[in-house]
Amino acid sequence: MTLQEMADRLKKLKSATIFCHMRPDGDTLGAGMGLAAMLGMCGARCRVVCEGPIPEKFWFLPGMREIGNVPDESAEAYIAVDSSEERRLGTLCDAFSRAKKPKFNIDHHISNTRYGDCCYVDERAATCEIMAELADCLGVTLTPQAANYIMLGLSSDTGNFAHANVTEKTFLAAAKLASCGADIHTIQYYMFKKQSAARALLYGRTMSAIRYFAEGRIAVICVTRAMLESCGATSDVTEGFIDFPLSVDGVEVAACLLETGDDRYKVSLRSSGRADVNAIAAVYGGGGHILASGCMLFGELEEVIDKLRFTILQHLQD
Repeated sequence: MTLQEMADRLKKLKSATIFCHMRPDGDTLGAGMGLAAMLGMCGARCRVVCEGPIPEKFWFLPGMREIGNVPDESAEAYIAVDSSEERRLGTLCDAFSRAKKPKFNIDHHISNTRYGDCCYVDERAATCEIMAELADCLGVTLTPQAANYIMLGLSSDTGNFAHANVTEKTFLAAAKLASCGADIHTIQYYMFKKQSAARALLYGRTMSAIRYFAEGRIAVICVTRAMLESCGATSDVTEGFIDFPLSVDGVEVAACLLETGDDRYKVSLRSSGRADVNAIAAVYGGGGHILASGCMLFGELEEVIDKLRFTILQHLQD
């Protein structure tokens, strides 16, 4: 399906519920709210939902704190954005998969399972890069607020346009959003500069305990629930932590282990370009991109680290 074909189907909708993935980041929220705004311009009534609370750092944009967790069952269609598989919708997965209505899937992950009735998957820097192009296909002119939503996802998923996933299309999309009134300065302040004292304390403790393996080619950081509690921080503040160990000279793969439950760790993986971390994550049922992926691992911390270290070693290029 082409993006124009997707747009033609979306334009026919009178109502929709748009699903963001669990543990929401700027791309899924920006894509969800941006799409809702665009479909609203086409006359559709939309609701954006996510399984859990929206992190406070996104509240600077209007409407973010009002995102709910109950789908509108009367909606004509369900749309998932920035979610590589249905399970990424968390507790809303069943509501999405069992619904007897058209289901749309718009995403940028190479590991997308092509779930849903209508899929548009293109490996871009961000799902919001797709959304910027979708506006043209829908024939709508973005308002400054809608442009801000989409710029949020474009900026956050590219590390403020610093990651290797940035292409000419990414900059063209950003230029278009800026011309529509997107405020990149405010967005980059809230996403990359502003932080609480609790986050600063947790960041310092985490980075002071980086562990290196394979003669410094692998770097691992760990954030436990005890660390979060002692610093007075919540798990959402750890977004972006993974970028620091990857920046250390000689590190080819960085991993961040975030404890989310008893013997349960959310693993974020990043590559400098010499390893396919999507393949590494796939070993444990996860996925994402070649340079940035994630998965869940279970077990005692040292066991998890050892298991992950072994798998990464199998994928490092000589």
